Amino acid sequence: MTISASLVKELREKSGAGMMDCKKALVEAAGDFEKAVDWLRTKGLAAAAKKSGRVAAEGLTAVSVSGNKAAAVEINSETDFVSRNSDFQNLVKEISEKAVEVDSFDSLKSTKVASGKTVEEEVVAKVSTIGENITLRRSQHLSVTDGVISSYVHNSTADNMGKISVLVALESTGDKAKLSETAKLIAMHVAAAKPEALTRDELDPALIQRERDIFTEQTKDSGKPANIIEKMIEGRIRKFYEEAVLLDQTYVIDGKTKINEVIANLSKEIGADVQLKSYVRFETGEGIEKEEANFADEVASMTKN
Repeated sequence: MTISASLVKELREKSGAGMMDCKKALVEAAGDFEKAVDWLRTKGLAAAAKKSGRVAAEGLTAVSVSGNKAAAVEINSETDFVSRNSDFQNLVKEISEKAVEVDSFDSLKSTKVASGKTVEEEVVAKVSTIGENITLRRSQHLSVTDGVISSYVHNSTADNMGKISVLVALESTGDKAKLSETAKLIAMHVAAAKPEALTRDELDPALIQRERDIFTEQTKDSGKPANIIEKMIEGRIRKFYEEAVLLDQTYVIDGKTKINEVIANLSKEIGADVQLKSYVRFETGEGIEKEEANFADEVASMTKN
């Protein structure tokens, strides 16, 4: 039978479910609007849509490494409690392993999981069973031609998942055991030092300009000659690079060596060129504006007619 666009739109507005789900519901219900609503509720799709408006800033990050490929993912929930839920952890594990097989976030969302659903559909289904808004926020894929990828998870909740997940990829033909050992330590460094970029060239130009503008404003009333002020600003920019760029950072493991020196020393030690090819650092809820709810006000509002 033919389902009108206006009926699909009406069902979507009432249920909050997706357009294609609404069309499917109406087909299954032979055009009966109320039965279509019930079908959506039975499948958990209407409930999932209602929950999708809530802020999900907790949850887990996770890493998965398979040979010369690896991936990191972040999957969010509304409360930290859910991160200890076995169903949620199994979801995170399955998605992180699938992320290794694809090279983009969009590809990951459309990848099929064990249930036969796509990753995106599986996340929606879990909203209903777990009872909170759940979102697949991001993923990143790494690979090396010849080398190693090592991982580190800080505040681990379960194997390979926790609040901060890091991957570090070293490209080299040298001793893999030595490469893995150093990559692991650099991953620990990344977790602690929180670099903005791997190299100076990869740093966002807007960040550099922002720092320069701040330093210029701070020194403009100093009374010092312009050439001295410019040297002061350039010195502060160099300091900013040392704080923000991974290769320029001081290695937290020994507190004195630069990361680029760690790589150079490793190259000498194993007798082969080593390149720090890439890294990923995901921290749960990073950059998400969380709602600050007043519990007393929330309870009071529930008692009002």
